[in-house]
Amino acid sequence: MITPHVDTHHAPALEVAGLSSGYAGAVVVREVSLAIGAGEILAVLGKNGMGKSTLLKAMMGFLPKMAGSVTIAGTAATRLSPHRVARLGVGYVAQEKALFQDLTVEENLKLAVRGPDFAAALAEVEASFPFLLQRLKQRAGTLSGGEQKMLLMARSLATGARLLLVDEITEGLQPSVIDRLAGVIRSARERHGTTMLLVEQHLPFALAVADRWAVLDRGEIAEAGASSEPDARARVLKHLSV
Repeated sequence: MITPHVDTHHAPALEVAGLSSGYAGAVVVREVSLAIGAGEILAVLGKNGMGKSTLLKAMMGFLPKMAGSVTIAGTAATRLSPHRVARLGVGYVAQEKALFQDLTVEENLKLAVRGPDFAAALAEVEASFPFLLQRLKQRAGTLSGGEQKMLLMARSLATGARLLLVDEITEGLQPSVIDRLAGVIRSARERHGTTMLLVEQHLPFALAVADRWAVLDRGEIAEAGASSEPDARARVLKHLSV
């Protein structure tokens, strides 16, 4: 069990206990247990095919849970559908660019945030990715790959989600864009106390923004530790290089 570094009198922002999940009866994630405290960032690292994306999809309810439980801020979420998980204040940034390509930037944002809250959402977008305000009428599909990922992140932040599940946000991005995303993640935590679980392969980025890390190997937590520990990089690389 990966425990959070928080006041134990308060429920973790996310608690996963003995979670197993997969596809068509095949187990991909095996008895994973972890907990993240409010305002904490945990990076889950591992090579391709180790179950990282499956873990997030199971937490969100996109995949069936074969065993175990998911609790969000003290509320049982094990049997909830994805839209009900989202209503608990969870934002999901998928690895696939899950945008409506033929809709504008503004329309993509409005699908996530409706009504009078949209003005506040735009203020959040301005604080995180101000260039998007000049692209509101542009079709999302015409944005560059990096810009589309920033729109995905902006859309989740604009909802005011208290917990973000972020899947491989840095994949295929230039170093300057990765640095920008790192700044946005730090700012979201500082301004709103946002809790995050980052699934990543970009080790320098993960260790720079996360409080703690865990390595997923063949669907199981192989090792975990604090990002501030001097041997953190070496301990993670031991698993990634095998």
